[in-house]
Amino acid sequence: MGDLFGEDQERRPTPQPKGRSEAGERRNDRPEPPRPLADRLRPRKLAEVVGQEHLTGEGGALTRMLANRSLGSLVFWGPPGTGKTTVARLLASEVDYAFEQISAIFSGVADLKKVFESARLRRQNGRVTLLFVDEIHRFNRAQQDSFLPVIEDGTVILVGATTENPSFELNAALLSRARVLTFRSLGPDSLGRLLVRAEEETGRKLPLDDAARGLLLSLADGDGRAVLTLAEEVWRAAGEGETMDPETLLSVVQRRAPIYDKGQDGHYNLISALHKSVRGSDVDASLYWLARMLDAGENPLYLGRRLVRMASEDIGLADTNALTVALAAKDAYDYLGSPEGELALAEATAYLAAAPKSNAVYVAYKAAVRAAKEHGSLLPPKHILNAPTGLMKDEGYGSGYRYDHDQPDGFSGQDYFPEEMGRQRFYEPTDRGDERRLGEHLSRLARLREERGKT
Repeated sequence: MGDLFGEDQERRPTPQPKGRSEAGERRNDRPEPPRPLADRLRPRKLAEVVGQEHLTGEGGALTRMLANRSLGSLVFWGPPGTGKTTVARLLASEVDYAFEQISAIFSGVADLKKVFESARLRRQNGRVTLLFVDEIHRFNRAQQDSFLPVIEDGTVILVGATTENPSFELNAALLSRARVLTFRSLGPDSLGRLLVRAEEETGRKLPLDDAARGLLLSLADGDGRAVLTLAEEVWRAAGEGETMDPETLLSVVQRRAPIYDKGQDGHYNLISALHKSVRGSDVDASLYWLARMLDAGENPLYLGRRLVRMASEDIGLADTNALTVALAAKDAYDYLGSPEGELALAEATAYLAAAPKSNAVYVAYKAAVRAAKEHGSLLPPKHILNAPTGLMKDEGYGSGYRYDHDQPDGFSGQDYFPEEMGRQRFYEPTDRGDERRLGEHLSRLARLREERGKT
């Protein structure tokens, strides 16, 4: 199990010839390489954890648990670099539990059995085991189920860490036995405190001007481990007496990819933000979320399809050009590709956000679907059925049908619903955009229908 544990776990060194290291060098010939800054600054107590005060501060969920000297099984949900592993270690230390760590990426059922057996032996000797499972969502359903009996009988206190929404990725049975605690991305203040600690630890000031320092915090994208890694890169690259500006900083660290998984939460969170910004008629926010998704590598044609959906669902007949614009943008990107075609998507996004909004057709269609399911297979009224044979004419098919184009106002006012169902009203136009005119027209037709006794 040695290679399944975290880097802080003790490992027994491989025996070497006296006076020599693994590489065959004399042990004192070279100094031990410095540990990464993020490891050197790992908090030694919960009070040193930054950015998670809602959990570790006064009155926080973890603070309350520790006050009772008792922990239950937990799931830590949050972005990378927010302290999930560190907090789990500190919890075990605070209550004097044995700490074991495995990763769901590298472990299987055999590894779990070994961990559970070790935990049972400790329990027989009066010691509780806190088992920290990193990336717990990577375990399949059967593997997740294997935790249930050892949680229930107290063999382990499980602390799972995940970057994905536990509601979607973890078994309901497992979730019912564990409390989910949400870890938040670190804000600029928290990241700034980490940089100050790094400067105190190294005894060196970061060679950045104020603008570059602010940019470094932004590049870390809420990840505490990342901000310290970036700081190390800056120190390694800086020349004697140099103070970097933002342009120099970018050339040194390049850029850090945004936290975004096209198949997971990041994807759904951002497309939700884009859709709701368009629905809320916020052009600037809509363009921002579009740019965020494109910058993160989202498939532009997926975004084009979603814009078509927005045009149908949230604008509808309030602007009859909206669907045409969305379809044209999708086709334009398909024709031009990147980066030229992305401007067409931006144009459509701005148009849809600025357009008058109506979901009247969307609501009407859902109501029509419900009615279709509720009323079953009713036949159309006979007067609107074709009668290509004599038998069908004898049965009354087509009898009484009036051709609308031959009627006054081009409108017969006849009923087209099944006779057993009666007239229904699903569509209620708004008074916004093109729908105002459409609503006035439909109201006039309704009056004519009533006047002609066809209600």
